[in-house]
Amino acid sequence: MNSNWFKVIMRLNKVNFGNHMTLKGIPVIFNKKGATLKIGNDVTVKSSFLSNLVGLYSRSIIVTRIPGAVITIGNRVGMSGVVVYARKEITIGDDTLIGGNTKIIDNDFHPIDMEARINNDPRKIGTRPIHIGKNCFIGCNVLILKGTELGDGCIVGAGAVVSGKFPKNSIIVGNPAKIIKSLK
Repeated sequence: MNSNWFKVIMRLNKVNFGNHMTLKGIPVIFNKKGATLKIGNDVTVKSSFLSNLVGLYSRSIIVTRIPGAVITIGNRVGMSGVVVYARKEITIGDDTLIGGNTKIIDNDFHPIDMEARINNDPRKIGTRPIHIGKNCFIGCNVLILKGTELGDGCIVGAGAVVSGKFPKNSIIVGNPAKIIKSLK
């Protein structure tokens, strides 16, 4: 499928993307006015059911939600049926591969405080930046929560729920995710 028409929509939406971007299927890529969404060169975003045989639940969704939010995706990143949702900041380093149905969310979506939630006060939604290093591999069905930092070369096992700071070359698995091994 030719995705050039969607790239025109992305440009109108002030999405800054590099050369040789490949879109398989039609993703949802939206940049809120006053936010920044930058995608590097040679990035592949898969959004069609048959583009990844792990079985994608939905199209890829990459969204800056509020003015001032920042998403930066490096060069040669591959992702399939992912959600990248920023109210603050999400950075994904060069050469990182993100497995099918992974969610990367830098916020709680709703306030934790009951009264703020009842009053639907978006100012009370907890947010913290997420930083994913270079050359990471993230398995399918992973949930990466606010405040997570993955050093370069980290591997995250399928289905992990990741929160916290992990040094480079860590193999991380489980719920809650923990380091089971370090690579040299």
